[in-house]
Formats: sequence, structure tokens, C-alpha cells
Amino acid sequence: MAFRPLQARAPAVLLREARPLKAIFNHAQRLAHLQRLLESQLQPAAREHCHVASWREGRLLLVVTDGHWATRLRYQQKRLVRQLVLFSEFANLTRLEVRVRPATIHRAATGPCRDLSIAAAETISETAEGIRDPKLKAALERLAAHGKARTPDA
Repeated sequence: MAFRPLQARAPAVLLREARPLKAIFNHAQRLAHLQRLLESQLQPAAREHCHVASWREGRLLLVVTDGHWATRLRYQQKRLVRQLVLFSEFANLTRLEVRVRPATIHRAATGPCRDLSIAAAETISETAEGIRDPKLKAALERLAAHGKARTPDA
């Protein structure tokens, strides 16, 4: 018996025909539409920090990036509910919840870069010469190599 692979189908066709994928795709489109409506009522600075997480039974759950934005949205909660209820999508909005969920993107350290000067590298190298413990000596030599590898104008 020979294996016959299924014919490849375009992603758009899969999203329209496969029921689980279709449900997920429709839910994502609905959330994106609700997000656009929400953003139309938010201050421009808050738009990138506030996202619609869910909308069920009159309860809108918003996720914000930090406590600062959560506090600002909580102060504006009544105004925001009044404005959102005017849209037919939010007609039965009764409760607005705000939760903090920091972004999961790891950013590079923003602090000052600690470079090892050539003079410090030479001092560490000289110190390593007088050390008898092979592990400590190797560690100091590796550390000293960081300063020597740099060029003076870097």
C-alpha cells in the first residue's frame, strides 16, 4: 500500500473550511474589530498599551502592559463604558475589567555597558600569573582577555 499525501491547500481555504480553524479565525477577527473600536475611544498614547482580551456576557476584559496604564484606564472607566455602549457591538456592556500583563518580549539591558579597560585587563592578567589554583587562574585569564580583545578606539 502506497502513501498518498493530501493535496496542499492554501491557508485561506483552510481557514474557511476547517471548522476548528474557522472558529479560531472568526474569534480573532471579532477581537480585532473590538480592538479597533476600543482604540477609537482611547487616547493615542494608550492605544499601544491596551488590548482587548475577551468580551463575554457584558464584561469586557482589557489587558494593559503595566500598572501605570491600568490606573489611568480605571480612572477613565466610566467615561469609556459610556462611549463604548454607543457602539452596537458593546450595547450590553455592563462591566469593564483591567488586568496588568507585562509584555513578554525581553528587551536588552538599558543600563551602562561595563567595558573592561586595557589597564584593568593587564592588572587582572598579572594577578592571574601569581595564582596557583588552575580554575581561578583560567577564570582570571578569560576575564583579562575581554579587555585585550577590545581596540583602544572602540
